[in-house]
Amino acid sequence: MITKNLFLQGVFPFEGAGLEKPVPIHRELAHFVPDGIINQTLYFRGGNSTSELITAVLMRDGAPMRYFPIGAKSDVHVPLRVVEDIEGGSVIEVFLLAADGVTGYVVIDLGMVEH
Repeated sequence: MITKNLFLQGVFPFEGAGLEKPVPIHRELAHFVPDGIINQTLYFRGGNSTSELITAVLMRDGAPMRYFPIGAKSDVHVPLRVVEDIEGGSVIEVFLLAADGVTGYVVIDLGMVEH
């Protein structure tokens, strides 16, 4: 079995659009799982430059899969260590929830493996 490590990561500016509807952060934070491949998320790390709570949302095919709250001017590390398989043909994306008008930078580092 050949495995491939993948990362969705970077530092991205954002402007909050509300706490009820997740919105995309950047197109670099999306990944299409090829057909015949199994994807598994291994960990999430995030940082928040603002003085408000924000939440990164891991989406699968447009539906929320996991929520990662990140405190004001803080960071979080969540080891997920394979809780479920993501089948080929799925789209994985990281979205954001932040209060209306809150602006700042978010650090995203989502580690995955595919086999």
